Amino acid sequence: MTYAIIAVGGKQYRVREGEWLLVDRVPEKEGATFSPQVLLVGGDKDGPTFGSDLKVEVTATVTEHLLGKKIVVGKHRQRVGYRRRNGHRSRLSKIEIQSIGAKTARRAPAKKDETAETAEEKPKAAAKPKTTAAKKPAAAKKPAAKPKAKTEGKAE
Repeated sequence: MTYAIIAVGGKQYRVREGEWLLVDRVPEKEGATFSPQVLLVGGDKDGPTFGSDLKVEVTATVTEHLLGKKIVVGKHRQRVGYRRRNGHRSRLSKIEIQSIGAKTARRAPAKKDETAETAEEKPKAAAKPKTTAAKKPAAAKKPAAKPKAKTEGKAE
């Protein structure tokens, strides 16, 4: 069975198709599909592959965003009267691994014929009238007057 090691939120997870896991909150909305970074793929007859040899893409879907278990942190120092209580709930995302498979090759956008573009631009350029009106110079700004220093309690 094929497995992959992916990186999500600065942490690494070993996943298989159909599994779900709780990770740090991801920026995608619920129901959105995304492709995490793939670090290693294993389970094949050839052995694990990693690095620049990877030609595999992992597809994951965000099932829901939720809060983790409440963690309470208590600090205490004896004989001093020092007590602190603090806590937090981690923001998590539940993701489901949809597929581990070959990367889909993205097609580059079709390039337009350059000769057709230049032929289209020439009539447009000729249609625009050229204006040779001189630009007006910007009005010169006067320097701001410096405020006079206050002399309190001094006789001149």
